[in-house]
Amino acid sequence: MSQYYDMGDQTLWNPSNGASRLFMSQVSVYEAELGLPSGIGPMRADECQVDRLVFKEFVDALLAWHRRTSHAVIGALSEGFVATVLVLAERAGLEVNWLPAGVADDGGLKDVQVPAAPVSSEKAWAAALRCKSRELGRFMAA
Repeated sequence: MSQYYDMGDQTLWNPSNGASRLFMSQVSVYEAELGLPSGIGPMRADECQVDRLVFKEFVDALLAWHRRTSHAVIGALSEGFVATVLVLAERAGLEVNWLPAGVADDGGLKDVQVPAAPVSSEKAWAAALRCKSRELGRFMAA
């Protein structure tokens, strides 16, 4: 069995029920963390629609949030979800906002890592996340 994540007539992803259930649970977590809807609709009869405009806003906010974190554990926990969302955004033809976190910063409190996690350059961070997203995309049936 599998489920479909569609944007209009285009299927973005067709994961197994287990992968979809885990992904949808994480969607709820990050919607709450960001205070934004994801644009990923409810799963009904093994299908859900993704709202292009709402999803774009969610992806940009998620990417900015992920870049702002300097907490090694939070970064590790969120990296797989962020990479998965980036695959969906790419398949949807969305141009994501890769601006440095300071440009999109909402001024909120940040978790502090003690000892401090190493800080990577913006280019290195974006390149590593793009690479992870491309690698992951090979395993995500459309």
